[in-house]
Amino acid sequence: MTLKILTAQMLPAIESELQKQVARLAQPRTAVYHEMLTYHMGWTGEGAGPEATGKRIRPLMVLLCAASLDQPAWKKALPAAAAVELVHNFSLVHDDIQDNSNKRRGRPTLWTKWGVPQSINAGDGLFVLSNLAVSDLADSYPADTALRAARVLHETCLDLTRGQHMDIAYEERLDLNEDDYWPMITGKTAALLACCCQTGAILGGADPAAEAAYRDFGTALGLAFQVQDDILGIWGDEALTGKSAASDLLEGKKSLPVLYGLGKNGPFAQRWRSGPITPADVQSVAQTLANEGGIDYAQTKSKEWTDKSLASLELAAPQGKAGAALRELADKLLGRKA
Repeated sequence: MTLKILTAQMLPAIESELQKQVARLAQPRTAVYHEMLTYHMGWTGEGAGPEATGKRIRPLMVLLCAASLDQPAWKKALPAAAAVELVHNFSLVHDDIQDNSNKRRGRPTLWTKWGVPQSINAGDGLFVLSNLAVSDLADSYPADTALRAARVLHETCLDLTRGQHMDIAYEERLDLNEDDYWPMITGKTAALLACCCQTGAILGGADPAAEAAYRDFGTALGLAFQVQDDILGIWGDEALTGKSAASDLLEGKKSLPVLYGLGKNGPFAQRWRSGPITPADVQSVAQTLANEGGIDYAQTKSKEWTDKSLASLELAAPQGKAGAALRELADKLLGRKA
């Protein structure tokens, strides 16, 4: 209930800050450019609205972490919240191009509407806007605090590119194992959640030990979240996830269950190495992988990271209503079905 109350306060403020940052491009000669960004952010075009904007989990985590240390701090931290969401969306625009994805949140992706060259430029624009947004922290915080928050964001962006590089490089490789998996998803998923929590802690005035605990919470949360995503990507309920449960197998993703199955070197591994999975094969291949323990193993790993995440959150000791909301959000994310 506390999460619902604070979300109702924070989400409109996040959206307003995001629109302010994107409005830097609202000029006559770049009107179409601005339209591309407002479309991708879910504000304009067919299907615009809450389903198209996404849940804004990352900026919400920035504000909740800041407020759990210093309740009024969340309003000053809004530029940082906008910055991490802009980074997230920059990565989505580029991911959609690199993955040849036609749909994002139920709508045509940016590149299918405006072409690849302009969409690459739009992704770059979102990245630059994120840098400008985080620099706005200097209006409300001491320069050294604003600079520290900006540095965390910039280092995270480099981590994102590392993770994406590995993810793409892994597509054609058959010699991978679990040791290759964790660095990849740390960059692709966990790094930005860790950034959100650490940045919120910095802007809330955390001491070094608490800042580290908040960051560890975000990292472990991201790893647990990604493993859950791997499970849903093969065995999820399509009515809840909104995407085909066949997609990960059809795309040949080196998810944790797949790497586990390849390591077993049984019937699943033999089928995987014999050639691409076809739509007709998906159900039987998924069942084979489950029979070999793929889903059980992934669930065990998810629980391990879930426990580490919650332990780090308790070590961080978030306070007040925001602290309660942060615990509620963690429980919600770690127990998700979609």
